[in-house]
Amino acid sequence: MKLKTTYMGLPLNSPIVVSACTLSQQMDNIVRMEDNGAGAVVLFSLFEEQIRKEEIKFKKVIAETTYAFPEALDFFPDVDDFNVGVDEYFEKIRIAKERVDIPIIGSLNGITTEGWIDYSKQIESAGADGIEINIFFIPGDITISSSEVEHRYLNIINAIRHAVKIPVAIKLNPYFSSMGNMSLRMKNVGADALVLFNRFYQPDFDINEMIIKTDLNYSESSEIRLPLLWIGLLYGKADLSLAATTGVQSAVEVIKYILAGADVVMTASSLYKNGISYLKTMNKELQDWMYAMGFDDLNSFKGSMSQKNISDPTAYERANYIKILEGVK
Repeated sequence: MKLKTTYMGLPLNSPIVVSACTLSQQMDNIVRMEDNGAGAVVLFSLFEEQIRKEEIKFKKVIAETTYAFPEALDFFPDVDDFNVGVDEYFEKIRIAKERVDIPIIGSLNGITTEGWIDYSKQIESAGADGIEINIFFIPGDITISSSEVEHRYLNIINAIRHAVKIPVAIKLNPYFSSMGNMSLRMKNVGADALVLFNRFYQPDFDINEMIIKTDLNYSESSEIRLPLLWIGLLYGKADLSLAATTGVQSAVEVIKYILAGADVVMTASSLYKNGISYLKTMNKELQDWMYAMGFDDLNSFKGSMSQKNISDPTAYERANYIKILEGVK
């Protein structure tokens, strides 16, 4: 069974892609991901605030040291030449491109317009095949309008599109009031792909210590329904590659996402739980299902259960909601 697919113009041997996670911090892990059948790897995210924080610390060290020992100034490089964490990240991209043949996609979580543009350019220069933009923005300021939030996204995408030539994927949150229209607008300003959806950090409380907990739980298969809905709705309507992420624990979720119309399906939680070798298991189970169903390749069934292709499109809309309620006893 042929598992080849195309994601934002990049040819992949498998639709199963490793999503941005700490596993890709180790180069040997990236090699193992390829050996076990990953179609591509999205590297762990580069966070601008981490870089800025380190630069602030560095400036503080320089200021304090040179104040006491002026002659020590020459021992320190200029802060603009001392990008803590950045050089290591770009070096990982270069080494990964030397050691594996599968596409390597950089991941950037920025803050400032300058940061988005600068680090995107450097990710491209390091040799990445594409870049995934993770716009992790929660509008906690209640004076910010929905229009302002949308334009923030669009301006970032537009700035990056004009800065780099490699394909750009946008990792989205599910909270836009008109997801379909926003997808088209993102396409118009330069997005090549959408990754649905970003798992926003949602706080929990420790009621004994009276603190906000900062733990992170792995996604569960039950979480696929919202991205499944929107991939099924967007397939064939927006000229964008669609990547599914969240809740991918087995080949079952991979199959469902592709049936909805996903070009690729991203996973990390399943690899933390089962090991990198689980990629091989997922690929085999996908092929076994395809064989049993009589499908020769992914295009034989991709999008076959999207709203565009099913016999009853109302299954995606309010009519189906009413049917569900009528079935509850």
